[in-house]
Amino acid sequence: MYMQITLEVPYAAANLTAPEKPATLTPVYLPFSQENGWKIRPAVVICPGGGYDYCSEREAIPVAMRFASYGVQAFVLNYSVVKKPFPMALMELAAAVAYVRSHAKDYEVDPNRILVCGFSAGGHLAGSLGVHWNHAVLTDVMGDSAAYRPNGQILCYPVITAGENAHRGSIDNLTDGGQCRMDMVSLETQVDGDTPQTFLWHTSDDDCVPVENTLMMAQALATHHIPFELHIYPHGGHGLSLSDETTAMGDWHCNSVCASWFTDCIAWIRREFPAAN
Repeated sequence: MYMQITLEVPYAAANLTAPEKPATLTPVYLPFSQENGWKIRPAVVICPGGGYDYCSEREAIPVAMRFASYGVQAFVLNYSVVKKPFPMALMELAAAVAYVRSHAKDYEVDPNRILVCGFSAGGHLAGSLGVHWNHAVLTDVMGDSAAYRPNGQILCYPVITAGENAHRGSIDNLTDGGQCRMDMVSLETQVDGDTPQTFLWHTSDDDCVPVENTLMMAQALATHHIPFELHIYPHGGHGLSLSDETTAMGDWHCNSVCASWFTDCIAWIRREFPAAN
């Protein structure tokens, strides 16, 4: 059983009631080894999907284990769901990134190479930190944005828009009872020059979260000259996670073409976030 860390989140500062079940962070990482010596590794904070209704187990620990096996220290965020209004989960992700950065030495993490990764609704959460990390919605309640700024983002078949192509269940859960403007959670409208570089992938036949979500995000990134890598696969549907037997609920989740997303993502991390000399 992996250790879970309870995150300290200033809910009251945002006029939010603290959830009964606290947000937690689960580290899955390569520990120090005398043989390997001290290494400073990149890190990724993973946000599982689940429509802001639950946190998918298929997009959590198994993904973290895969990242760790490639030398990327991983942390799984179990965030607030089921009609918890924006920006509750966003504050929890900011607290998670800040925790990893402040404990970088403990986990052999490079504090300048901390990425966020999300799947489906978790991709919306990761992308929300990418576009809002230095905006008042966080800085007014979380303080110095340098603590929780993501250096990059990995968005896997993400929910992006609250508009025509929205995954309505995710957006309804996120905004229920909240006072936020709809454009705040429509991420393609929030991209600016401070959005971190991005890796995105989706399938063109996704009948749950339309591929237009990723295409709109890519267009917004291009408009603001933010570097990104984009992979659109022709078949696979939604919720593939690692796209192999590791996370498959059935044969439909095993897709050798889509499975290449992970090695491409690792190559992107190594190329775009090299260790400092």
